[in-house]
Amino acid sequence: GDLSPALATGDLFDDATMQAVQRFQRRVGLVASGLVAGATIRQLNIPAEARVRALEKSLARLADSRFAFGQRYVIVNIPAAAAEAIEGGVVRRRHVVIVGKQAHASPMVESRLTVVNFNPTWTIPTSIIKRDIIPRMRRNPATLASMRVRILDRSGNEVNPAAIDWSTERAVNYTLRQDAGPGNSLGRVRIDMPNTEAVFMHDTPSRGLFQSDSRTMSSGCVRVADVSDFVTWLLAPQGFTREQVVEGMTQTQRRDVRLQQAVPVAWVYLTGWAAPDGTVQFRDDIYGYDAPGAPSQPIVRPVQRPAPSPVEVAPQVQQAPPPQPNFFESIFGGPRSGPSADARF
Repeated sequence: GDLSPALATGDLFDDATMQAVQRFQRRVGLVASGLVAGATIRQLNIPAEARVRALEKSLARLADSRFAFGQRYVIVNIPAAAAEAIEGGVVRRRHVVIVGKQAHASPMVESRLTVVNFNPTWTIPTSIIKRDIIPRMRRNPATLASMRVRILDRSGNEVNPAAIDWSTERAVNYTLRQDAGPGNSLGRVRIDMPNTEAVFMHDTPSRGLFQSDSRTMSSGCVRVADVSDFVTWLLAPQGFTREQVVEGMTQTQRRDVRLQQAVPVAWVYLTGWAAPDGTVQFRDDIYGYDAPGAPSQPIVRPVQRPAPSPVEVAPQVQQAPPPQPNFFESIFGGPRSGPSADARF
């Protein structure tokens, strides 16, 4: 346990007991204050059966993983609301993050970080238009203007918000795009990672939220604290310095920088795991995935492009016979082509 039996000699809350409480608090993701209060008491009262189930469920969720560990990669643990940048087997950066609220859970993802967008615009998803924008516009027609959001039709022409009937849901037929800038919901930088759920990592204008004890606040994407340091790590192999990254984030023009070597990234859901030092770590089951009978969750990956359909040949058209192998091909076999660029992401 966190307190050696040799030191548990009485009822006195001494230094050894306080240090044991601090060790326990660190293992469950709490501030190591040494004080036994609300959150610590709640963690102490979690039964051993629930802890074992957390370990079992976490291990089961890894069974479907096909994550391609490389020299450099990024891991986001959703229940811990934390991200790590690993290089050469060593954690180079640790970041506090904000993950999806329970109604908009961040999915488990395996992909690659491919492009850094400085000063991005934000195209508002249809779900947020329905859930948030339309009700707010009904209450206050100046909402979009205050958010610096433009409405575009299918031809890319800007539409006056007054021309839309907000008592209906017709606004979903338009593109609502927030201008780049300090108030943009994505903050000053976005990191793209191809996947079927269209989630990604980004900055935020509300950086004070990273100080919260509970950081399940997003609509599914992952917001990264100290994002300039994270982006500097991503772009360091291309010669970028932190000063250059900060300068890029403070410009008004959008700039996209493609990573010359895409960085593998995995969003995992681990509520229990063993740390390298041998301690067993636990985090709250924020989405209820550890509950008995809870359905398993899929791992989201990039869109797989379907193989091209075979070309049908009209009956009256005769196909040319296949070319005959030359002498060397008949002995050693013909040349084999590698996977096409379309098969990679």
